[in-house]
Amino acid sequence: MADTHQRPLAAIVLAAGKGTRMKSDLHKVLHPIAGRPMLLHLLAAVAQLKPERAIVVVGAGRDQVEAAVAPHGVSVCHQAEQLGTGHAVAQAEEALGGFAGDVLILYGDVPLISAETMRRMLDRLHAPDLPATVVLGFRPADAGAYGRIVADADGRIDKMVEFKDASSEERAVTLCNSGLMTVRGEDLFGLLARVGNDNAAGEYYLPDIVMLAAHDGRASAVIETGEGEVAGVNSRAELARVEAAWQQARRQRAMADGVSLIAPDTVWFAYDTQLGRDVTVEPNVVFGPGVAVADGATIRAFSHLEGATVGRGCEVGPYARLRPGAVLETGAKVGNFVEVKKARLGEGAKANHLSYIGDAEVGPDANIGAGTITCNYDGFFKYRTKIGAGAFIGSNSALVAPVRIGDGAIVGAGSVVTTDVDADALRLVRPAAETKAGWAARFRAMSRAKKAGK
Repeated sequence: MADTHQRPLAAIVLAAGKGTRMKSDLHKVLHPIAGRPMLLHLLAAVAQLKPERAIVVVGAGRDQVEAAVAPHGVSVCHQAEQLGTGHAVAQAEEALGGFAGDVLILYGDVPLISAETMRRMLDRLHAPDLPATVVLGFRPADAGAYGRIVADADGRIDKMVEFKDASSEERAVTLCNSGLMTVRGEDLFGLLARVGNDNAAGEYYLPDIVMLAAHDGRASAVIETGEGEVAGVNSRAELARVEAAWQQARRQRAMADGVSLIAPDTVWFAYDTQLGRDVTVEPNVVFGPGVAVADGATIRAFSHLEGATVGRGCEVGPYARLRPGAVLETGAKVGNFVEVKKARLGEGAKANHLSYIGDAEVGPDANIGAGTITCNYDGFFKYRTKIGAGAFIGSNSALVAPVRIGDGAIVGAGSVVTTDVDADALRLVRPAAETKAGWAARFRAMSRAKKAGK
């Protein structure tokens, strides 16, 4: 995305609302969409514009927000009293410290705004007519209680008014205010200082700076975007709707990039899911954060993947679970009801049925029989299992780590392996077979008598 001007950029993100309608101990802006807090979705989009400064205005629950943004080089300032959006932005004045550049004003609970739309706002601010501010507008299916924007055909704003203060004619206007805007830093705080609270809510409204600039003879402009991009989250139901919209867009992008989704509406992506070309994803698959799937792999139905890397041509599932640290190299197969955690399966290795492979290294072309588990935890520490290339592990075996199975070795079905197995050796761990004639009948008779109290 090419810059069309060279001025420094700052972003102010408002996140001071209490979010009482969420009914949650977690701050509203930290509720996840596609596995990432909505505030971090927004900050990631802002980061694409390479801002010189980014500030989040917090209020209730500030400790949670501060902890979430600390790794991202974002400053935090505090709005102690909730006196309106204009008052919230004013709290960033000291943090900006006379900033001479453009300022984007965004909302932490409006997470889907794109870097492209932010860039359009900034470009409009530097159009030849040099508007004092640029407001992002939209036309919702139901305008409801949104503030209205009265503008001419060129987008020059004649009036902005909050719904509570609007006349019936103004409420009939379909162009609504998203609340997002951009303004020059040299103008912002001088305009905010003039904002009053003589309105129905008794609050200091940020949009009032548009009319204050107009009073000075400086017009503002509006650009439009779709309703979905400025959808806000104030309740669990709205969170679900925004999640659904994000997922739908991601599914469309996956298919456009060459992924086959057999039942698209049943597949759920994380914010960072990476899928190669000619990947096939069957119904009811969930991708948690940190998954990369290479070209030509197949993810079968009802599988759950998180923190996993799936190589070219691999098969996963159905009903498989890949947990963080799972790595499948080219052509490996993980089948139904198999769980893999912090383990690498080499090229062509197979674990097709009812197995747990944890803290393990499985060599190329090894075969893990049904019901096999790596016993990796003793209640205090984790230990690794190493299975060599071409090894064959018989069904219902337990490999008690730390243990090494050599290349080409065979472990007989039902074995409990506690010591290393040499390459090409056979390990059998089975007690001698013993049959006691009539024992079962005698046991049943004795038990019935005991139960009857005889």
